[in-house]
Amino acid sequence: MGALTAARQDPKGEVYALLPEPNAEACHEVLRQYGADRIVVIQTPEADLSPFPEGQAAVLAAAIDRFQLDALLGASGEAGRDLLARIASIIGAPLILDCLDIDFPSGTVRKSHFSGKTTATLRLNSRPWILGLRPNIITEQIDPRPGDIVVYEIPLHVSKRLVIREVKQGSSGGPDVSEAEIVISGGRAVGSAENFRILKECASVLGAAVGASRAAVDAGFASHALQIGQTGKTVSPRLYIACGISGSVQHFAGMKTAKVIVAVNNDPDAPIFQKCDYGLLGDLFEVVPALTRALGPGRSK
Repeated sequence: MGALTAARQDPKGEVYALLPEPNAEACHEVLRQYGADRIVVIQTPEADLSPFPEGQAAVLAAAIDRFQLDALLGASGEAGRDLLARIASIIGAPLILDCLDIDFPSGTVRKSHFSGKTTATLRLNSRPWILGLRPNIITEQIDPRPGDIVVYEIPLHVSKRLVIREVKQGSSGGPDVSEAEIVISGGRAVGSAENFRILKECASVLGAAVGASRAAVDAGFASHALQIGQTGKTVSPRLYIACGISGSVQHFAGMKTAKVIVAVNNDPDAPIFQKCDYGLLGDLFEVVPALTRALGPGRSK
């Protein structure tokens, strides 16, 4: 919904929500609540486009042309990066991923460079724009709009050169760390891969993703897919809980845009305490299980 909120920042614009997925009726009311003036239901001879990335990109590119859209906004998650790049290639449009902010009247976009060390403001001189927003960077706001349904039938023969046969869940067992609204991460102080289970237990209660510092990954405690930082993933959750993480510049570059940062560390001199919103000076092996118990099903009413 952050993309809809970002699109509504243009006071002169009309916001279209493009739905290539089948059976998307459940989304209609939510899209109206968050600012869709038109909801375009895309219908093709292929009942389900989800296994065909090239087909999804083709129909969305066709919709951009059909409705003369000035910009297409999506999330720069793992799937979004792939899809937006394909669309930009098809129509020869400028592509900017991992956007932090968009200013439609001035035609500029802000994005981070060099692992967050600098922020660049880019001016786009041609349209349509294809823009990927960093997940969770825009706080969604309710702004009810009519959300009129428009059915767009496109007789497109979908390319099946590339077919997604199966999507396997990552080892964390939770949401993708780059798109999660809550992330709980562990550092070298977690001590072992086995000990990461206390973070996973807490994550399951919070509906969070589990992340890790580079030190924890290098030590073999977690997979590289969970690594957050300069050489890992960049995240912008509503809440980031750093457990046993010292707070190096490299790690901070990957999570500094989190809305709220909570640090749990038993070292009062850890740099993370100078960068967090809330700090808990204590043993993560006591604090994290206590948090899990407090928020779990058996908590006191």
